[in-house]
Amino acid sequence: MPVPARTWGVLIVLCGAIFLEGIDVAMLNVALPAIRADLGVSTSMLSGVVSAYVLGYGGFMLLGGRAADLLGRRRMFLLWLGVFLVFSGLGGVANDGWVLLLARFVTGVAAGFMTPAGLSLITTGFPEGRDRNRALIIYGSTGAAGFALGLVFGGVLTTFGWRWVFFAPVLMSLVVLLAAILLIKEAPADERPAGGFDVAGAASVTGAMMLLVYGVVRLERPSEGLPLTLAVFAAALGLLAAFVAIERRSPHPLVRLGIFRSAALVRANVMAVLLTASFFGFQFLVTLYLQELRGWSPMQTGLALLAAAADVVIAPTLTPWLVNRYGNAKVILGGLLSGLLAYVLFLGAGLDWTYAAMLPSMVLIALMFAFAYGPLMITATDGISAREQGLAGGLINSSFQFGAALGVSMVTAVNVAALGTATAQEAGMTALRTALAVPLVAALLASAVAATALLARRPHREPGVPVCAGSPGS
Repeated sequence: MPVPARTWGVLIVLCGAIFLEGIDVAMLNVALPAIRADLGVSTSMLSGVVSAYVLGYGGFMLLGGRAADLLGRRRMFLLWLGVFLVFSGLGGVANDGWVLLLARFVTGVAAGFMTPAGLSLITTGFPEGRDRNRALIIYGSTGAAGFALGLVFGGVLTTFGWRWVFFAPVLMSLVVLLAAILLIKEAPADERPAGGFDVAGAASVTGAMMLLVYGVVRLERPSEGLPLTLAVFAAALGLLAAFVAIERRSPHPLVRLGIFRSAALVRANVMAVLLTASFFGFQFLVTLYLQELRGWSPMQTGLALLAAAADVVIAPTLTPWLVNRYGNAKVILGGLLSGLLAYVLFLGAGLDWTYAAMLPSMVLIALMFAFAYGPLMITATDGISAREQGLAGGLINSSFQFGAALGVSMVTAVNVAALGTATAQEAGMTALRTALAVPLVAALLASAVAATALLARRPHREPGVPVCAGSPGS
């Protein structure tokens, strides 16, 4: 049965929201030097502005996914998109660092609720098969393109003033919100899980996720107290253990632990962590290389990374055909190997490299996202009941977000350690090549996990059923 036109309209709205989330993060990163110059905030406060968003997003993602299942996906999406709009505007009028800190934290919390609600609206709106696969691939590539294009738009907007980096998302949010009110319909109440809300489970897992992300962020500054960093990780693990114990006894658990019996779901989440760890770590190093070692402007840096956004064209056109022809597992592996090759090629970077020498890595990064991001979303949500699609969406988005924080923190720590007290450009180049080992190893591990999916037993399919989300290793 063909998918109604309204459903495809809803997909466009949800793609607008995930693009907004991606571009919002990237634009702020470009504007940080201008914010420091205007407001006179310290380096630690500036770092805190970035970390606050990650803490809010990563900390509340699982809770946001379950809230969408229990309280209504449309309701959660519209409510938190409105919060996103308001607090993005607050960041634009901020005159103190603490106001920016608050605005970014709440904006991150809003994204943590909004994103899994949006993903579950897609997975429950499209039936399993080719249409859902295509929708998820388009959705994933749009989010990835937001991260890449945000660097370009951020460079343009910062030339008019850093506050436009906050005001532009307000305008975009308003358009998406109005369209969402008109197009998105709430699912019937009988499609939602029965039972109450697991308050203890929600508190423990949210606390654990926030501490894990905070610990990862602290890795960027190893000199600021290793004992405290280790204590943060220990507290996070303690809360995770408490969460598991609570979920085992709860009559209505926040996270049904049986969902992790799906090997495909577990593999998808592990690969998601490693995928974004490699990409965001690489993107950070490329920005450092171009701006600090080569003296390029933010605009030039954004344009240099523009080729990496080519996945927004490749993903909705080529990837669905490849998934249907070869299955998710092979397509994901191909994407991860493309990323691995991109990092290997960039190891040859030098202070006199032309852009033509960098371009192959940028194109391969685009292929990595085009072939891996969307199919990972398919794999992580395929076969999950409609009542737990918000939970599955929260899990995969938590993995993407945690991986991003981990990648940036690890490459920062390695780069700082390798550089030491040296200030010469050649020393900076050597430190950068050393730090490139982080995305390279992450891509290698992700490829190894993807390869195990190919060894998984082929599921039985009825004659005439197309190879799509349920293909081998998905």
